[in-house]
Amino acid sequence: SHWGSLLRRGDGGATGGDEYERRYSGAFPPQLRARLRDAARGMFVFGYDSYMRHAFPRDELDPLHCRGRGPDHDPSNLNINDVLGNYSLTLIDALDTLAVMGNSSEFQKAVKLVIDTVSFDKDSTVQVFEATIRVLGSLLSAHIIITDTKQPFGDMTIKDYDNELLHMAHDLAVRLLPAFENTKTGIPYPRVNLKKGVPPDSNNETCTAGAGSLLVEFGILSRLLGDSTFEWVARRAVKALWNLRSNNTGLLGNVVNIQTGHWVGKQSGLGAGSDSFYEYLLKSYILFGEKEDLDMFNDAYRNIQNHLRRGREACNEGEGDPPLYVNVNMFTGQLMNTWIDSLQAFFPGLQVLIGDVEDAICLHAFYYAIWKRYGALPERYNWQLQAPDVPFYPLRPELVESTYLLYQATKNPFYLHVGMDILQSLEKYTKAKCGYATLHHVVEKTKEDRMESFFLSETCKYLYLLFDEENPLHKSGNKYMFTTEGHVVSVDERFRNSLWQDILPGEEDSAEKIKPNELKAVNFSSNCNRVPDERRYLLPLKSNYMRQIDRMVGLI
Repeated sequence: SHWGSLLRRGDGGATGGDEYERRYSGAFPPQLRARLRDAARGMFVFGYDSYMRHAFPRDELDPLHCRGRGPDHDPSNLNINDVLGNYSLTLIDALDTLAVMGNSSEFQKAVKLVIDTVSFDKDSTVQVFEATIRVLGSLLSAHIIITDTKQPFGDMTIKDYDNELLHMAHDLAVRLLPAFENTKTGIPYPRVNLKKGVPPDSNNETCTAGAGSLLVEFGILSRLLGDSTFEWVARRAVKALWNLRSNNTGLLGNVVNIQTGHWVGKQSGLGAGSDSFYEYLLKSYILFGEKEDLDMFNDAYRNIQNHLRRGREACNEGEGDPPLYVNVNMFTGQLMNTWIDSLQAFFPGLQVLIGDVEDAICLHAFYYAIWKRYGALPERYNWQLQAPDVPFYPLRPELVESTYLLYQATKNPFYLHVGMDILQSLEKYTKAKCGYATLHHVVEKTKEDRMESFFLSETCKYLYLLFDEENPLHKSGNKYMFTTEGHVVSVDERFRNSLWQDILPGEEDSAEKIKPNELKAVNFSSNCNRVPDERRYLLPLKSNYMRQIDRMVGLI
């Protein structure tokens, strides 16, 4: 009843037309937006406070039993051990969310707790990718926020701060470096023990995203320290993967042998195993200005459009099915299966960053239709059977992230309605006694006793920012960027000083630099990024298209 009343008060007085126009068109009242911003903040606070009360200093919160969890004693339980390193993961991952929400006192308290209590000298075997994006990235983000002379989020300075978070990031990265040793291709081992190095029985197979999505965090660390080592090993891994792409299609697979360079997994898609590889090609260019990163991204994007995209050319009109990105064989481009996974919902947000807004609008509508049907995104959804293949939902942020970025690009209130739907679903189906819980089954709405750290670092953050029009991030002249874990980093001159050419002979000529004021999004569509004022309250998609999408997922 609470959400129903909010929706009725927020319908902008729209009357007439069909059900989509009645529900989604019209202005979004500032009072409603403020309530939703506060609700998103309250969601974060409940999850964060519950973690601190019941789980800290352990890595994660079990929200059903109100207790903490750390690494599993069973080394085969990779779902837990890849992420949990016995280093207060959730606290670290949430640091910059506290700052973005303007909570300076709790941010300062949390930073001091991390400095005083967290050590990486642990006998923990973790996934290099997860430790990098969740822990290393958050430490760097918080360090950048603390040392920012402008302090846009309020006073986030720490008394007598002596770069401790940067030193901790350096310590962690040094412990991850053994993963890059004794590999014939330069592609890192997937896991490393923080005290002992690469385990003797380590797997020689790794996924493309896991090995090729380290460049943003490692590059920032190198440029802050003036030490090229970290960026060099991460960049070497990206180039090694890139050079293994198919000569026929230009596509990459999703699992590779790090010693032989043989593709073990030949699936090419936009979801698990591949997603952030493409994301970081573009974001590395945005942050560091290295033209070769943009060149790789442009080639990859064209190949994705040529081989993964199915459906009609113009998404909002014409004959045929609405567009969809599918999983194909990297060598032939032939369809491999009929499912998409929830991680693919990040892709519309990436399309926004390159200016392909129209395609982003249409693809986002597909994932939103699935959300409307279940109140969550199943981990895998079979678009042919119109049913979940893997029915759990671990509070992932990707749809929220794309919703936020599409709103920033278009300012269309449709996306505020989408955000309200998502917020309502999370409150209704995932709220637990002590936080928010993974949905074990999106149809039955049964819960699992786990709240992953990205719920606080990403899901809550993007929801909050969607409704917080006055946030300093939105007044910064677009000088901030989000990492793949949603951590905020500034885009500024100090990250443009390249250090890695000195140990990559022959690379100097190819590493053309782009200055910050010359950064332009490569535009693959004729659409501009912002809807003109006179069109702002029109739906971003035609109603008949939205009905077609709803039919595709069995909603109607």
